Amino acid sequence: MFNDLKAGLFGIAFIASAATACTSAPAQESSAARSALPELPGQTIATNLCSGCHAVGRTGDSPHPDALPFRKISMRYPVRDLEEALGEGIFVGHPDMPPFVFAPEDIDALLTYIEAIQDPA
Repeated sequence: MFNDLKAGLFGIAFIASAATACTSAPAQESSAARSALPELPGQTIATNLCSGCHAVGRTGDSPHPDALPFRKISMRYPVRDLEEALGEGIFVGHPDMPPFVFAPEDIDALLTYIEAIQDPA
């Protein structure tokens, strides 16, 4: 099961270590798109740590070509399947993915936000 999840996480990589910034500049959503989203704690995490590579809102392309837009995660697997991976740390996805450390409450906040922005199937 874990290997299937690991293989399915192409474009999203999280490993346990100190947080660093992606090499590309953070993606910017239009103010209209930002105001359309309810403010959720996980949105701040996604914007600050992930938007340099991933599209973290309801629209837009990921700045990194190998980074899955967060709104499309559920098209590959259930969003909550990322909980263990975020807690234990794994490496799959684009090779310049920075390392992160997530506290349990941050994992829940981030996954709650990602669930809230999923494209309808």
